[in-house]
Amino acid sequence: MLSVETAEVIRATLPVVGESLDTITARFYETMFAERPELLDGLFNRGNQRNGEQRRALAGSIAAFAGMLLEHPDERPDALLSRIAHKHAAVGVTDDQYVIVHKYLFGAIAEVLGAAVTPEVAAAWDEVYWLMAGALIAMEARIYAAAGAQDGHRWRQWQVVERHEETPDAMSLVLRPLGDEPVLPARPGQYVSVRVRMPDGVHQLRQYTLSGFGEDGMRRITVKRIRGGDTLEGEVSTLLHATVKEGHELTLSAPYGDLTLDDGDAPLVLVSAGIGCTPITAMLQHLAGSGATRRVLLLHADRSETGHPLRRDMERLADTLPEAERIFWYEQGDCGYARTGRMDLTDVELPEGAVVYMCGPLPFMRDLRAQLIGAGVAPRDIHYEVFGPDLWIAAA
Repeated sequence: MLSVETAEVIRATLPVVGESLDTITARFYETMFAERPELLDGLFNRGNQRNGEQRRALAGSIAAFAGMLLEHPDERPDALLSRIAHKHAAVGVTDDQYVIVHKYLFGAIAEVLGAAVTPEVAAAWDEVYWLMAGALIAMEARIYAAAGAQDGHRWRQWQVVERHEETPDAMSLVLRPLGDEPVLPARPGQYVSVRVRMPDGVHQLRQYTLSGFGEDGMRRITVKRIRGGDTLEGEVSTLLHATVKEGHELTLSAPYGDLTLDDGDAPLVLVSAGIGCTPITAMLQHLAGSGATRRVLLLHADRSETGHPLRRDMERLADTLPEAERIFWYEQGDCGYARTGRMDLTDVELPEGAVVYMCGPLPFMRDLRAQLIGAGVAPRDIHYEVFGPDLWIAAA
């Protein structure tokens, strides 16, 4: 993948570049948006810009990619690249935008590191960037083609036919496609982008997992309202909760995402917390609809029974599966059928040879992954989805 000479330069400079990546990416975004403000309209999530998550995710992905190339020089880190490519496809990233990013990213590197960026160092990191960009461009082309979204046809109008209040902070929208074009099937676990015009005229995109499917291409998304407090209030989720009613139209992308349920006979452990139940519920619906007889262990944690989105759906679907067991944990209240406190696998019997699908807050998933590995689950069999920028990569 990398030439021997380039690998030596990257190995020597990665510690210094890695330490400065957060500063570099901050300068990169600041300069790029100052000169190209149109990129904030319908492409970049300005909420993730304000809280710094996008900056940290970009820095983490660059460092992780370079590190993987050095550790395994004859392998391309396709698992890392696939996750990024699906995120890019969901917001409609185009080939030419990699040229724009290159210009401002390498300008920020030169500005932050100064004289340390010799022509040799610049050429080596340029090679890393275009290896990563080239692989992503090729992957995204295949993803667009598979989704029927090539040639710029990446958005479609959908009509809200039902709205259900799941909890005080979560609602589900059942959507029907408009127009005569066929609707390509989505795989259980995938998400769509919703494109909305904000009160200030700027378009913003947010990704929501498909939490259910219906006849004639009907789809369901479940939206959690992000309230202020320890985090910034979610501007798109707040707008959707406040304004969207039955009969309204929404602009959606094709479905994307590489955390998808594989058919097979291996036992499944489906793990979620909070709104992370959305891909898990779609997986349960697929299993129930296909008459699956494989062993399924459903594990979910939430603050309370009343705050558990899609609880009735999860119970109903799991109960239709002949070899399914479900265990819920609630931190507050005692409803009689769930365990109290946070999810703890100490006395949970995990099926031998199980494949795990997991979604929830990042601290929760880190803790559960450690518990699962400690219980004997192979790391390669643990699959996860991070909502928003993948900060697991950034912290690796």
